[in-house]
Order: sequence, then C-alpha cells, then structure tokens
Amino acid sequence: MKISELKVRQGNVETEGEITKKEEPKTFNKFGKEGKVCNATLTDDSGEIKLTLWNEQVDQFAVGDKIKITNGYVNEFQGEKQLTSGRFGKIEKIS
Repeated sequence: MKISELKVRQGNVETEGEITKKEEPKTFNKFGKEGKVCNATLTDDSGEIKLTLWNEQVDQFAVGDKIKITNGYVNEFQGEKQLTSGRFGKIEKIS
C-alpha cells in the first residue's frame, strides 16, 4: 500500500518506505513505567507520513533505513495523519 492511500483510523496497514527524518525522542511515564516515543517521517514515491516509534523502536531505526510495517494503524494527532505499528503490528528493516 502506498503512503498516499493511507486513511485515518485505518488498521491492518502494510506499507514500506524510508525514514527521512527523526525527531528527538521524548520520555514519558505511564502506569509507573517509563517509556520513550519519537516521531519520524516515512517517505515513499507517493508521499510521506509521520511515523510514531515507541520504546525499543526508537533506537532500532535511523534516518536512511528502509522499513516495512505490517499490521500498522493510522490515527490522527493535532490534525496530522500518523502511522504506528500499534500493539499488534511490527516494523522491520528491509535493507
């Protein structure tokens, strides 16, 4: 699936792209556990979308990595579409 075809509240998303930007990670505390979150930009030949990386994903992926997302989910935050692997999806490097 191309990035330009992704819609808000769409689940079971499978797409590939390249991480072209990565913001500074932020830490948070939820239910007494510390976590990390980082926004990145995922790009393919049809467009780009904000990609949310959680916890160990923050350190696993870097700018320039080509990745594949399986069973991802698209949501909206502050009027912007965001893609995440969610609880049941996965992100893997493909090159």
